[in-house]
Amino acid sequence: MLSTVRGSMGLLCSRQKPINQADAEENAQSAEIERRIAQETKAEQHIHKLLLLGAGESGKSTIFKQIKLLFQTGFDETELRSYTSVIYANVHQTIKILYDGAKELAQNESDSSKYAVSLDNKETGEKLSEIGSRMDYPFLTKETAKEIETLWNDPAIQETYSHGNLLQVPDCAQYFMDNLGRLSEVDYVPTKEDVLHARVRTTGVVEIQFSPVGESRKSGEVYKLYDVGGQRNERRKWIHLFEGVTAVIFCAAISEYNQTLFEDETKNRMMETKELFDWVLKQACFEKTSFMLFLNKFDIFEKKVQKVPLTVCEWFKDYQPLASGKQEVEHAYEFVKKKFEELYFQSTRPDCVDRVFKIYRTTALDQKLVKKTFKLVDETLRRRNLIEAGLL
Repeated sequence: MLSTVRGSMGLLCSRQKPINQADAEENAQSAEIERRIAQETKAEQHIHKLLLLGAGESGKSTIFKQIKLLFQTGFDETELRSYTSVIYANVHQTIKILYDGAKELAQNESDSSKYAVSLDNKETGEKLSEIGSRMDYPFLTKETAKEIETLWNDPAIQETYSHGNLLQVPDCAQYFMDNLGRLSEVDYVPTKEDVLHARVRTTGVVEIQFSPVGESRKSGEVYKLYDVGGQRNERRKWIHLFEGVTAVIFCAAISEYNQTLFEDETKNRMMETKELFDWVLKQACFEKTSFMLFLNKFDIFEKKVQKVPLTVCEWFKDYQPLASGKQEVEHAYEFVKKKFEELYFQSTRPDCVDRVFKIYRTTALDQKLVKKTFKLVDETLRRRNLIEAGLL
């Protein structure tokens, strides 16, 4: 009996060694994981989280692409080629919107004759409208490009384009129509400029890590920029990104004061931007967060404001024109800027008014301006960090 017990004890003892060894290996793995977490946490301390917000069509995604071009490696040939189908879609969608829009305006407007497409172009228009309705767009052949160009130059289509605010004509329309010949080449590869103009709705969340050229490279300052969908149904996906944000970059397309939403054609885009900015400012998680307001699409604004009065937008009803030309453009811009400043302070709690708030005039397609703007943002945020650390 005793020998049996001794034998059992011996068996237990012989099994104890591998169990201890397994525990030791597990502990070593845990220690390694903790060490890596500590390293990552230390590295994360130098990464500043930037949240790129704004309503749909505000130019956020163009800003995002500019950052990739400016502060990362840019787009390789594979990435450039991946935009080919997007660009073809933009072309086909644009000509469909314009042709269908011309027919609608011809029915509803009193002077319907100016929206009547010529008989020679009607058959082509119907054909292109059908193609534009598909989910998969064909390659842009020389023949199709010529048909699109002919229809684009029809006086009725040009008249419709001049009333693009009544439709959902993308900002890239003129650019791609001017480049149809190149886009339809057999060996066509999109250029960086093409990619910047390409319009595809952002869904979900995309991110990019970068460091602006300048002193931040020496100091180890790194930024992680998050771009999220701007349409209403995409905004619920922002929530989990709100915590721990260094700065919110809010894009407002100031040229869209006479346009309506893609998802709700009864809602003015500027009014939607106003309400969204107000809502974001009031979020408790942004009490200590810096705000960078990009008044974007100034290039379109400066042309439009000389033809379309700001007063067509309810928010700008009290605008008083000053003069004409460049002087009027600056006067109108300063008025819009002041409106956003007033909204910021109205929507900000008294104990939060000392958070950083800066306004920048931007044109997302202007690479030099975007680079200059982000260097200013970088300097502002680094200065804030030094103040918080008691070094300034």
